[in-house]
Amino acid sequence: MHSNVKQNVVPLITPGLKVACSQCNLRELCLPFGLSESDMIRLDCLIGGGRKLKRGQHLYRAGDPFESIFAVKTGFFKTDVLTEDGRDQVTGFQMAGEILGMDGISTEVHACNAVALEDSEVCLIPFTELEALSSEIPTLQHHLHKVMSREIVRDHGVMMLLGTMRAEERLAAFLLNLSQRFTARGYSPAEFHLRMTREEIGSYLGLKLETVSRAFSRFQDEGLISVQQKHIRILDIARLKALLAPPDGRIS
Repeated sequence: MHSNVKQNVVPLITPGLKVACSQCNLRELCLPFGLSESDMIRLDCLIGGGRKLKRGQHLYRAGDPFESIFAVKTGFFKTDVLTEDGRDQVTGFQMAGEILGMDGISTEVHACNAVALEDSEVCLIPFTELEALSSEIPTLQHHLHKVMSREIVRDHGVMMLLGTMRAEERLAAFLLNLSQRFTARGYSPAEFHLRMTREEIGSYLGLKLETVSRAFSRFQDEGLISVQQKHIRILDIARLKALLAPPDGRIS
C-alpha cells in the first residue's frame, strides 16, 4: 500500500479476516453466477484480504492513489466529496454486497471519500489483477461491466431525483430504494435502521435538514411510516409508491 497513508485511513490488511468468496453468504450479490470451481478458486486467490473499520473511519480519501476496489462484507458506508464552498456533499450510501472504489478507475486516484457509518468490514480486490483475470474469464468480465453500468444508472437516477422531484417525493424514493436493497439481502422490506443522519440524507437528496425533518414528520402524521429515532417502519408501502406515480403517469 502507499506509504503516505493519511490519518484515520485503514492502512493495512487485517490478518485472519480473509473469507473465501466461494463460501461467502454475499456471493449472490457481488459475484457472478456461473463461475466454474476452478475459476472460483482463482478468484478466491485474488482477494487480498479483509479490512475492519470503526464507525467514522475512512476507507480511502479523495486524492488517494487508486489500487483496489472493495466489496462491502458487513456494515454501511457513505461516499462524499468536498464542494468548492467547503461543504461535504454526500454522493451515495453503500451496504453489504455492494462495491466501493470505482470512482478511481479513470484517473487512478480516488475522486471521493468513503467513510464507515458503522463498524464495517470490506474485502479488498486489487483492480489490476481483477482486470487481468476478467480478461480470461468472460463471465467475470461481463459481471464487472454490469457493476460499472449499475453505478452509471444509479448516478443518472440521483440526477433525476434532484432535478424533477419535490421534497416528499425525494424522501419517498430514498426510503423505497433502501427497502428494495434490504429485501435483496433477505431483510424486511418494511422495517430497517437508518445508519445515516438526517443531515446526511438531506445532503444526498439536495434538501435542507429542516426540510428532511418536516417530510419525515408529514409521512408519520399521514400514517405512511413510523419513526423512532433512526428506526423506520413502512406502514403503507403502496401509498409511499403512489407519491412517485402522479395520475398522469409522469414524474412531477
